[in-house]
Amino acid sequence: MQIDIDHLNKVYRGGVRALTDVDLVVPNGMYGLLGPNGAGKTTLMRILAGILRPTSGTIQVGEYDGTTERGRTAIKRILGYLPQDLGVYPDLTAREFLDYMAILKGMDERKMRRRRVEELLELVSLTDVATRKLKTFSGGMKRRVGIAQALLNDPQLLIVDEPTAGLDPEERIRFRNLLSDLGGDRIVLLSTHIVEDIAQTCRRLAIMNKGRIIFQGSTADLAGEARGKVWAITTGGPRPAGDITVVSTMNMGATVQYRVVGELADSSLATPVEPSLEDSYVWLMRERRAPLLSASR
Repeated sequence: MQIDIDHLNKVYRGGVRALTDVDLVVPNGMYGLLGPNGAGKTTLMRILAGILRPTSGTIQVGEYDGTTERGRTAIKRILGYLPQDLGVYPDLTAREFLDYMAILKGMDERKMRRRRVEELLELVSLTDVATRKLKTFSGGMKRRVGIAQALLNDPQLLIVDEPTAGLDPEERIRFRNLLSDLGGDRIVLLSTHIVEDIAQTCRRLAIMNKGRIIFQGSTADLAGEARGKVWAITTGGPRPAGDITVVSTMNMGATVQYRVVGELADSSLATPVEPSLEDSYVWLMRERRAPLLSASR
């Protein structure tokens, strides 16, 4: 299956433009959507999920037209969605909550529903705490309950919006590993502002800024965008000057080592380094390129 988005626009009341001519192709497997808060990622996810309607443009999810009522209904049947803020019932246990969500999704046969709930509790490593009330769960545990409810109908399209925001490092790693295992024969669309989440889970991605797609391609293609623009500078003197962004600073006692992205006023004391995904992301966001940059150009 594949998602094809063509010239998608979303304008809210008052002329607030959230999406501008979004063109995007999302293939099967894990796919990352990266961008700062306010870039338009959540608006795009909500349109894909059928919660919002676009102002103009087309969306094709497999054989279904996401701009028609019939198409949106069909997409919802094959969709699993974990929004940024999932409302849970704090006085229900994890097992009770998943059973209730399964009923809402039309899983009427009790034996099959219970079997599916137990499978998912095992998948997200919550079987041992399945009888605890959700109000006692940590943020990471609630996110795992959230991904379990999104998988109840074994969706062909799984949309996950900012799943690791606010999690501690251990839970973030656990959640990233869980998402990676889900890629298989479905589309898993991961929307985040955290570069590391994309680097650890996705081979292909798109970057959004101010409602536009400014890059789409592989992680290797993205790393190449900043080649020749990333430098290491070790100095005991003043902070490096020029049209640069300091990505990291390491105090080494008598000297300070800077990793910078941009154009240096004087590169004689700088060593070029191979860019990381974060470096290239910083470079692209500095450039604020409006037209689509395709790695296949």
